[in-house]
Amino acid sequence: MSSSTPQALSVSQLNQRAKQTLERDVGEVWVDGELSNVSRPASGHVYFTLKDDRAQIRCALFRQRARFVSAPMRDGDQVKLRGRVSLFEPRGDYQLIAEAVQAAGLGELLAAFERLKAQLEGEGVFANARPLPFPPRKLLILSSATGAAIRDVLAVLEARWPLADVTLIPVPVQGAEAAPAMISALGLLNRQAKLDPERDVVLITRGGGSLEDLWAFNNEHLARAIFHSRLPVMSAVGHEVDITLADFAADMRAPTPSAAAERLVPDQHTLKRQLDHHENRLMRAMQARLERDSQRLDTLRAKLRHPGEQLNRQRQHLTSLHQRLSRAMQQTLTQQKAQVSQLSRRLASQDMARLHRVESERVSQLQRRLSAAMQRQLESRQARLTSAARELNAISPLAVLGRGYAIAQDEQGQIVRSAEETTPGQKLKLQLGEGKLSVEVKRRYKNT
Repeated sequence: MSSSTPQALSVSQLNQRAKQTLERDVGEVWVDGELSNVSRPASGHVYFTLKDDRAQIRCALFRQRARFVSAPMRDGDQVKLRGRVSLFEPRGDYQLIAEAVQAAGLGELLAAFERLKAQLEGEGVFANARPLPFPPRKLLILSSATGAAIRDVLAVLEARWPLADVTLIPVPVQGAEAAPAMISALGLLNRQAKLDPERDVVLITRGGGSLEDLWAFNNEHLARAIFHSRLPVMSAVGHEVDITLADFAADMRAPTPSAAAERLVPDQHTLKRQLDHHENRLMRAMQARLERDSQRLDTLRAKLRHPGEQLNRQRQHLTSLHQRLSRAMQQTLTQQKAQVSQLSRRLASQDMARLHRVESERVSQLQRRLSAAMQRQLESRQARLTSAARELNAISPLAVLGRGYAIAQDEQGQIVRSAEETTPGQKLKLQLGEGKLSVEVKRRYKNT
């Protein structure tokens, strides 16, 4: 009788089959639990145990996924984890390969955040966008006195603008008492008359953290207090990816506390470089101006003469003009004397009596010619006038009236051309060749 021994699997083969079965049949799942034994070796991976009150499972969060997880992942934290069920073959350890980790209750917090954000936005609480003074005369910081945020802000301010006048109002930035404390401090600052909205700024800031850690900055009353603040407010809460209702309500948001400090004050090194640049430009401009004025001064100096020399030159010119004037006057006087002598001789050689007779005869002749021409012109004009009068009289309606006809007009001055246009009892005016008549229509007759 023969017996056959079944073929046995190696341990590695068994683990491999178990791994394949788990990955195929279970695959990717979401699991709630409590973190414990969180380990972060130098490789960047995160190893931990996820447990509840009755069981536990080993988990691994590899480095390429760990950098996307914002949850702090501390022992005792309640989390919601998404991962793939697998098996670590060398040791046969059943494990969960984590793909994403969220703090437990995160979904509810986010939903509450979105609801409150929509409500406040609809009320106009996020409408502030006042310009901030740059740099502010006084910077008022609401933050934790021992947190990393205030250290970062002060370090940046010291490096960029040591002249900044900074006042820290220490307030809790986490927990139930944080929002009331910040509201109270903000109200106190707004009641101080010495603070000027045109020159002073309030900075509300803290470092990064989980959604629960930053939840105080999502307080509805804090958002309203920021909106109603008389002083302009900058908010810098958490890291760049963290956005709170305080950020929306503020006049300006900075992604980090350090970035807030950079936006609030200028960079002294940049300003120094600008001042050096402007100083160099000013020096070059001054040097060019001095050189140009120096050349102009040299030119004017070369043109400048002693006043005595100038007066002597003017005196010589005046003497020359006087001599030319004397010669011109003497020459003109000599010419005028010669002309007068010539005219006197011509006058003496003329027979004035004969000239008078000749001119008298010439005047008489011109008068006779003028009288004859005027008589001829008058006769011609009278003849033309008589002819025009005859033509005008021939076409005048008055000439027709002179032959016994009359023109009838109604009381409005309209000419009556037909008996049909009149009515018995109507008053008419008759224009005769000489004079007018007022008549009354007694009866109308038709032409027969």
